[in-house]
Amino acid sequence: MKDYGFMVMGTFFFAASVAIFAMPNSLAEGGIPGASLLLYFGLGWSPALVTFAANTLIISFGYRYLPKSMIIKSILAIPLFSLFLYILEGHGSKLNDPLLAALYAGVFTGIGFGFIFRSGSTIGGTSTIAKMLNYKFGWELTGTNFVLDALVVLGGIFVIGPVYILYTIVALFIGKKVTDYVLEGFESKKIVHIFSDYSEEIALTIRRNLGAHTSILEGRNDGTGNVENLIYVAVPKQQLFYLKKLIREVDEDAFTVVNTVKDVSGGSFARAHYPTQKTFGSAKQEKEYYKEQADE
Repeated sequence: MKDYGFMVMGTFFFAASVAIFAMPNSLAEGGIPGASLLLYFGLGWSPALVTFAANTLIISFGYRYLPKSMIIKSILAIPLFSLFLYILEGHGSKLNDPLLAALYAGVFTGIGFGFIFRSGSTIGGTSTIAKMLNYKFGWELTGTNFVLDALVVLGGIFVIGPVYILYTIVALFIGKKVTDYVLEGFESKKIVHIFSDYSEEIALTIRRNLGAHTSILEGRNDGTGNVENLIYVAVPKQQLFYLKKLIREVDEDAFTVVNTVKDVSGGSFARAHYPTQKTFGSAKQEKEYYKEQADE
């Protein structure tokens, strides 16, 4: 049911992008929705009817190249998108700033496609055509899909003019970025590498206070040949401040490298928590404890 909920939200947001922002502001789109908009601007044809007819035709030819689950969801998504588009047609209004319209069109398109992709569905269009060409002729999927979308967008030069095509490209770029955020998450994650002589103490205090999984890897200093320990840990961005403070409490001279990644799931991320101020006294105590143990 969750996937179907994503599908409904995705088709609604994408339909809103086309009907509320693109249609009244002379913006195009990629793929079949873009072609339907060009036919609307040029001939006055309803985008809802054009997208429904074109996508139904494409999916009827492309069903053999797609997974069965995707076909079932697409059979629901295609008429749903056209229905939302039909309901919303005529409810948009022209904005005085085309760039503002392009920004909002891109955001709504990105949210829509993000939810549609997360549901495992498709609304047909050029992605299905690209899969068919890949199956028949071995053409590369991403490149073929890009070329098909680009042909539709460039064809708009003769209908809406080069200026509005440039605004359309802005909307498509923003849409791509927003789609990535919806699919991968708005919160970036941090991969942290920590070099220290107190690697075990640091790893312990990280596990105790942040609930994060740590791995200690053994390496060799390329200059001296000495064996070094490296702590590898992944934390949410909001934990990075606490992590650095915990490291400094144990070893002020620790060498720390931080990398940003978008997608980390499972493991300690399911139970991540944030320490209180009382936490940082314990880090010093753990360092002193380990030092006393070593002296003995």
